[in-house]
Amino acid sequence: MHRRLRTLGVALLRGLLPALVAALVLGLLAVSAPAQAARAVRVAEPGRAMWVWDRPDVDELVAFATAHGVDDLFVSVPDGLATSSTLDWYRSLRPATQAAGIRVQALGSETTWIDRPKAALAWQSSALSTGLFDGVHLDVEPWIHPGWDGSRKAVATAWLGLLDSLARATRLPVEADLAFWLDQVTVQGTRLDRAAIARVDAVTVLTYRHVATGPDSITGLGATALAAAAKARKPARLAVETNDLGDDAVARKQTFFGRTAAELAQVLGEVDDVEAAAGAGASTYRGIAVHDHLGWAALAD
Repeated sequence: MHRRLRTLGVALLRGLLPALVAALVLGLLAVSAPAQAARAVRVAEPGRAMWVWDRPDVDELVAFATAHGVDDLFVSVPDGLATSSTLDWYRSLRPATQAAGIRVQALGSETTWIDRPKAALAWQSSALSTGLFDGVHLDVEPWIHPGWDGSRKAVATAWLGLLDSLARATRLPVEADLAFWLDQVTVQGTRLDRAAIARVDAVTVLTYRHVATGPDSITGLGATALAAAAKARKPARLAVETNDLGDDAVARKQTFFGRTAAELAQVLGEVDDVEAAAGAGASTYRGIAVHDHLGWAALAD
């Protein structure tokens, strides 16, 4: 009898061993997984976002956003917002956007934060302490840092550290702007676009062109970064410009300035259609962000 029981016990153990090992491995993976992976932003239907650098009338801003299908606002926030004289404007914006179903992200854009990460953390802490935001949007562009040309890898590494610190300091989503060509820069054996995507919850790719398709177009420039974001399962937007960038041919092709609001809407719709067809269910494409409120509002009908 004892021998039969021992035999039965060994058989049961052998049968359970694979399941026990699998459970142990999964547990270890869960413990060692990066913090960002656990809080990846859910990919919603493609929509519209808009940068807001000014502080316009709240009702007019919300009405404009609603009329143009904007569901995310990137609103510029000063240092020390919690004690700022401008706090009342942000407090009035919150109920208006919530009633309209519009999310608001605190927009920060100091390139000097790359060298002063503590200042960036202080800015973020003050902004988010107000409870007025749904996330953080970082328009910190290392390619305009004065050290970019001479010490590119050092600046890029410091930028990645900044993104990592800000993302880890909050449970709210943190989104970052990327130049479409960052795949051409390598840091520590990794493409810079991939390294940045790994550190934040979502990205906006600055694909400033005024045509939807072709090699030098919104979708053409954004393809590599969108593929990297999809592989990382991170939401990604493309982006367009509406402000005057200058009179030369290179500047003109980067903006919708001088064109109509109807043309902008048509091209953005074409981009959505192209990405929907190309995604085949695997894309994390989230829509298009328009830079910015003043430029968009100034386009002729």
